[in-house]
Amino acid sequence: MNKLILPLFIFIGIPFFMVQAAEIKYQKSEDKSYSLYLIRHAEQKTDQDDPGLTQCGKFRAKQLASILEYAKVTKIYSTRYQRTIETAAPLAQQQKLAIKNYAPNKLEQLAWQLMKEKENAVVFGHSNTTPQLAELISHTSVLPMTEKQYRGIYQISFSNKNPQLTLLMQPLVCK
Repeated sequence: MNKLILPLFIFIGIPFFMVQAAEIKYQKSEDKSYSLYLIRHAEQKTDQDDPGLTQCGKFRAKQLASILEYAKVTKIYSTRYQRTIETAAPLAQQQKLAIKNYAPNKLEQLAWQLMKEKENAVVFGHSNTTPQLAELISHTSVLPMTEKQYRGIYQISFSNKNPQLTLLMQPLVCK
């Protein structure tokens, strides 16, 4: 009788165990934790159509790279404007990542893509798009930014699919 039970267990039990292991693995991938960082470009020059950064803006961009150095960022997004690209550049160089461009008039598409990818990412945007994107992703009301606000870093953390929005403030204040 024992000789019959062991092969029966192996025949029935192992496939059952494999199905259970596959379900556990699937659940873990669904529960992946990650963070998105949404940042307005740094201080810009005012004398051009597509201005670059001021000295203070360049310093802020370097400081952002230092702040996010250990955030395990795997993707960096920016609009095609010089000021956002220059703000993203120090972090991209530090992390050895390419800057991916996105269209600021297609924020819903970008939000969907970021939530689908489930990776730590940084998005550099503008005073009118960054709060809007934070609202789309976090499903939380976000106050608009003024033209003078450059210090905010919106961190949206996902754990078990629930977004948690935190507004962090960069310490640099330019005068």
